[in-house]
Amino acid sequence: MIGRDAGAAFEEPESFAFTPETMKRAEAHIAKYTPGRQASAVLPLLDLAQRQAGGWLPRAAMDYVARLLGMAPIRVYEVATFYTMFNLRPVGRYLLQACTTTPCWLRGSDDVVNACRQKLGIGVGETTADGRFTLVEVECLGACVNAPVLQVNDDYYEDLDGPATEALLDALAADRPPPPGSVIGRQGSEPVTGRTTLTETPDPSAAAERT
Repeated sequence: MIGRDAGAAFEEPESFAFTPETMKRAEAHIAKYTPGRQASAVLPLLDLAQRQAGGWLPRAAMDYVARLLGMAPIRVYEVATFYTMFNLRPVGRYLLQACTTTPCWLRGSDDVVNACRQKLGIGVGETTADGRFTLVEVECLGACVNAPVLQVNDDYYEDLDGPATEALLDALAADRPPPPGSVIGRQGSEPVTGRTTLTETPDPSAAAERT
């Protein structure tokens, strides 16, 4: 499968507007701020726009948010280009964000990235030809204790290795995403070798006697 890279041409929509449902959510965010401070809602409104647009932010959407908040368009562009959570070009149905920062790397993130490359036939920054998967490399996702982690859209899949990543991709290809979290069933970020403390169920009666 031949993928398209992040620099491939794409078509920008001529216009954009929130749906009535999305507008209600936008108004709720704007209402959190005092009159004259509505620009503070730019981040959540850009997130709403990106979700409605299918995972990316067309320029028309950024201009729409600017008008809605009474901001100069350049101010909205500055926000959208600063935060890596905003995608300025189309992405696949499943956006795969592979963390390769030190904790994930020490726990095998190279195997996760390579599994994605080989299984999907794309490189980092590319999208599969069918538009279903986009693979990007990101900095720390904040799930270091269960490294390595792969974020798929809004969900984290943790404790991955090569075969587990391939199984995850197969499930996503079939549109049957497995439950997010640790793929090896770790609970509460306990040590991968098992608990070393609090290994017994507390006795309520004993606690009552101490009081």
